[in-house]
Amino acid sequence: MRYFIKFSYDGSNYCGFQYQPNKRTIQEELERALTSINNHQKTKVHASGRTDKGVHALGQVAHFDLNIEITEAKLKRALNSNLPSDIHVILAKKVCGDFHARYMAKLKKYQYILNLGEYNPIERDYVYQYNYQLNIKAMKKALRYFKGTHDFRAFVTESNDKENCVRTIIKANIFYDKKDKKKIVIEFEGTGFLRYQVRNMVGILLRVGQNKILPKQVDEILKSRDRRKNGVTAPSLGLYLVEVKYPKNIKK
Repeated sequence: MRYFIKFSYDGSNYCGFQYQPNKRTIQEELERALTSINNHQKTKVHASGRTDKGVHALGQVAHFDLNIEITEAKLKRALNSNLPSDIHVILAKKVCGDFHARYMAKLKKYQYILNLGEYNPIERDYVYQYNYQLNIKAMKKALRYFKGTHDFRAFVTESNDKENCVRTIIKANIFYDKKDKKKIVIEFEGTGFLRYQVRNMVGILLRVGQNKILPKQVDEILKSRDRRKNGVTAPSLGLYLVEVKYPKNIKK
């Protein structure tokens, strides 16, 4: 029986989502919990995508197959009982046998949070403590160049000469946090994102906000498809996978 789960996690103490030998990861913790629930049979978890070290999730999605009969409510309780407190299953559902969390995902939403005010040590693992003012108006102008379908090769950290780097960004926005006007949120919603893409886009927006480059130069860098013309990768700790969307006809 195939199951779908929606879950959140604090990525501060993990080396990312994907399993890595001798390193603590979200996938490892999920598979350990599921193996215990699934009569100690090794259970593989397939997520909508991986997140990097220190990145958080509010609405990550995954699927897996179990050999036991268990209700959705009991599965959710069992998972949360077996998982560490910094990972939490929000929803568990039975799905069709051909459902795939990664390949059927249609849209993903990410948010990057920055504090422009006084340094806050309590939030140092959850909000990028930039602690200086930025030219938000210029950043909003630059942000418009990311919308649409583009080759984002200039915003991928590794060399991807052979990889298809074409992605579509449906929405991109910058706004002040309603609860704390000293914080800004940079939001992207798209069909998919390459590794480090969001953090690299935030990095170039920061250069615009610092008045080091003009907004139109972001378009020039994007069209160049040359990673060397980009800037610094923004820290992982301010990044959140907020939501993963699927077609309405998928039963989950």
